[in-house]
Amino acid sequence: MTTDPYAVPDMDELLEQVRRQTEEVQRIQRSVEAMEVKAHSRNNEVTVTLRGDGRFTSIDIDPETVRRYDARNLGEIVLEAVNNGLQKLAENSAAKFAPVIEQAGSLES
Repeated sequence: MTTDPYAVPDMDELLEQVRRQTEEVQRIQRSVEAMEVKAHSRNNEVTVTLRGDGRFTSIDIDPETVRRYDARNLGEIVLEAVNNGLQKLAENSAAKFAPVIEQAGSLES
């Protein structure tokens, strides 16, 4: 099937397509914001919980870890768990949006 490069697209159809995609993106955004992610430091000394909007709701530190490490090392362990949480959140968010991004890409070709 060859398409006429000078054909005028059906504007109503295009607008409806944009509206559907916008609704889908908004639905996914609400889903991401409601998501909760848990992550840990490498040796599970620290566990963090964050919501899809990027706000941390808890940071739990193993009491033995507090006794074993000085403030600097403890800060590094907490930072490791926080960064792991942010990375997990980014990966989970990207996975939720992937179908819409793929669909948009296929429409451009």
